[in-house]
Amino acid sequence: MTSRTPRDSRLRLVRAPRPRAEERGEARRDATRPLSAAPGAMSNRRTRRPAPRPPEGTPAPAELARSARACLADAARVARWADAALRPGPGRTGAAPDGKGTLSDATAERAAAELGLTPGQVRADWDTARLAGLIEVHGDSARPGWRLRAWDRDDTAVLRGWVALFDAWSLAHPAPEDLAPAAVAETVEAMPQVLSFLQLSAGPVPVPQLLDLLDQRVTELRTERCEIPYGPQPQPETVAPAEGPRDDAPLPALLDWALHGLAAVGALTYADGQATLTPLGSWAVWVKLEQICVAAQSPAGHIEQSAEDMLRGCARLRPNAARAEYRAWLAARTVGSAVTDLLTAARGEDALLRGLAFEALRVVGAPAEAEVRAVVDETPLRPYALLWLAEQEGADPEDVHLVLTREESTWLWVDTAAAVADHGEAQLLVRHLESAVQPTVPALLDEVRRVGHPRTVQVLVALAAAHPDPALAKAVRRAAFQVHTGGE
Repeated sequence: MTSRTPRDSRLRLVRAPRPRAEERGEARRDATRPLSAAPGAMSNRRTRRPAPRPPEGTPAPAELARSARACLADAARVARWADAALRPGPGRTGAAPDGKGTLSDATAERAAAELGLTPGQVRADWDTARLAGLIEVHGDSARPGWRLRAWDRDDTAVLRGWVALFDAWSLAHPAPEDLAPAAVAETVEAMPQVLSFLQLSAGPVPVPQLLDLLDQRVTELRTERCEIPYGPQPQPETVAPAEGPRDDAPLPALLDWALHGLAAVGALTYADGQATLTPLGSWAVWVKLEQICVAAQSPAGHIEQSAEDMLRGCARLRPNAARAEYRAWLAARTVGSAVTDLLTAARGEDALLRGLAFEALRVVGAPAEAEVRAVVDETPLRPYALLWLAEQEGADPEDVHLVLTREESTWLWVDTAAAVADHGEAQLLVRHLESAVQPTVPALLDEVRRVGHPRTVQVLVALAAAHPDPALAKAVRRAAFQVHTGGE
């Protein structure tokens, strides 16, 4: 969560609006279907890559989701209470004035009284709900996360929420103050290897064995960071030891904290000097290892490139290969930063990148919903975002274009035509003319002029140059001239 100074000291919980086609105007069926996403004229229908199978003995997703719901039941309860009790209105209380989404004292006490909890329990459950995506905090306001809306019906949403908490275990269970921050950071960085060992062991592992492994991994991390300059070095000065926790905090205490933290989120059990991954924890470790393997098998080698460069590289790939590259690129990044980078690329002048960015966001899926919904009011991205959201909400692929008004469909048609004109063949641009929702070319040209797309003139000039019908080409050139001069 990004810390921002709130406009006031209260946290307002608002419902995220869900756009509906009937509220946006006269979207209608037409015998000629508009393109669903740029560069739609250049790609085939999406197909799903078979998902890799988890190790034998891993419970079914429905059973894993039941375990995740049980782990997050208290957090979901507080999130639902907040959904009902903290909607906008007079007298609502909310956040403390720290801009971090922490509950104010009055709100925590009110929730505790109504839920039969202590204020401390309410705060802990609230923090867990934020880490799991059940609540989203934006400055001085909060709203139910998409996962809360899908909590009872979507096992995938539940598992993603638990994995988000699993990734943030060190935030959900902060380290004691007497442990040095540097040593804590090293332990957090080293724990994935410890978890991998637990997963491979498939059973209880004594703590001394885990301690040896943690010691080795921390030593490796320190060796990797060691930089010894060339040449003679001055003798170190004798300095009195500083007060407070040392960087070489005892590893047993650090391991004990880490194992308790992972046990608190349901990833393992820790008792009698042994640690054992739960089925949910074992599955989560496998998911993380699979992501690393996907990233290591990038077919086109774009993992370390920026979003824009990656998308440009994928433009020349076939749809299945491009989606494999998207998955590899995404696996090497956090979801939040990847979605932000893709939307930044989509805001550029290249319409082809706009369409490809939303194809990559389709690979991200539901975790990108909040960020995509936030760009609906940006004119260049609006048609793409509305189509993406409709697909996430389960719209029929054949009818998904109905969420767009005629004006939005026309804007998308021009934007797609710009991508084709810049990167495609002339014949492809001619075929793109057939995808317009308008029944006649004059009607299309009239509406194209009205939507005010910045590439309208270039698109019409390119279409006139490519079309084999002299009369139609003349009409298109005339329209381009009128748009250019502002005439009628």
